[in-house]
Amino acid sequence: MSIETRPRLASSFRRPRLDGVPLIIPIALTAIVMVAGLFNSIPKNMIGGLAVIVGLGMLLGPLGNRLPIISKIGGGALVCLMTPSILVYFGVFNDNTLDAVHSLMKEANFLYFVICTLVVGSILGMSRKVMIGGLVKIFPPLFIGTVVAVSVGIGVAMLFGYDFHRALFFIVVPILGGGIGEGVIPLSAAYASAMGGESSTYISQLIPAAIIGNIVAIISAGVLRRIGDRKPHLDGGGQLVKTGDTDDLLAPSDDSADRETGTSPNYAMGVLTICSLFVLGTMLEHFVHLPAPVLVILISVICKLFNVFPQSVEDSARGVYKIISGYFIYPVMIGLGMLYVPLANVIDVVSIGYVITCTAVVLSMVLVGFYVGKAIGMYPVDASLVTVCHSGLGGTGDVAILSASNRMNLMPFAQISTRLGGVTTVISAASLIRILG
Repeated sequence: MSIETRPRLASSFRRPRLDGVPLIIPIALTAIVMVAGLFNSIPKNMIGGLAVIVGLGMLLGPLGNRLPIISKIGGGALVCLMTPSILVYFGVFNDNTLDAVHSLMKEANFLYFVICTLVVGSILGMSRKVMIGGLVKIFPPLFIGTVVAVSVGIGVAMLFGYDFHRALFFIVVPILGGGIGEGVIPLSAAYASAMGGESSTYISQLIPAAIIGNIVAIISAGVLRRIGDRKPHLDGGGQLVKTGDTDDLLAPSDDSADRETGTSPNYAMGVLTICSLFVLGTMLEHFVHLPAPVLVILISVICKLFNVFPQSVEDSARGVYKIISGYFIYPVMIGLGMLYVPLANVIDVVSIGYVITCTAVVLSMVLVGFYVGKAIGMYPVDASLVTVCHSGLGGTGDVAILSASNRMNLMPFAQISTRLGGVTTVISAASLIRILG
């Protein structure tokens, strides 16, 4: 081989690029991490966890967005969620790799940092007019959607031979309960108290419906995104309410003329703002008895309404939001797939009737959100996305659903749908099961 041909071959080898980076580089670095896992050498801390999920997320996310059919029903989000779950089921990842991700996602609670960033950054970054209009109007489609979903779910389940009790408490309610930590676990405790036995025995019966519902919601989000692409008049691009103007949901607001403008984001200030509001929410949780994620939404809304922070601080929080939403969503989905989507539980109970019932519950939320939202002056695609988040896996599901639809700026509204809808469902089910037994 002549010296002249070597640079050309090297250039050709590096030609495939990923976000401006030669593709071979993330492949090689991710391979190093995976090999380290084989030798039990991945640090069981935040660094090791990030090395695993970021590498796999960078590769699987863009791949999912390029696959035929898959790219139209969830794309990278669906691939990043389900591929690790499948690999865990078949034992591809060893304990060292899983422990490193566990340390990041659960012990360091990186998931809550991501959700909190999306909530605070998007609320502080949106115009007050859009925020108020969205908060007022999300409740009608959410309430009507829940009523219809419960009715349809019970009816379809009974057509497939499930009794009313099983259909309501073990299929419909887990889907609408707000996830595993906020829904399935408290439900299992309530069921054990009402019917006897250990709560752990009920968890395995509740999780499959929640997971299947979440997968259907992600696919639905991908389809809604395609509908929005083809019919732009139905799509607000992350804006819920038709305001009659062209305000960008995340454009710097000009509500006050004396605010500083034109400054670059101070990312440290942004992180401090986001984390401090979550700490404040956690502290207030003991006094007002609402979950910290819900309180973070309320605190952020109050701060936005009363201009508590100067423009420079809002810009800094929004700057952190843009980094997380732009580069870390697919990696987070990898972590969720590895730890929060136990495929074995789904396989144990799956049947045609079971899957169809779960699908009917979620599609009811989708359709009601779409048409009720349209009737009250909301963008149907965005209203449907927020409504269907009520049938996802809590904060985990919100990230996945909004990622599949490329609507991360809807996170505050999605969290309201998930948290308040989930809490209402859990309380109602816990009370009702004591009556019905």
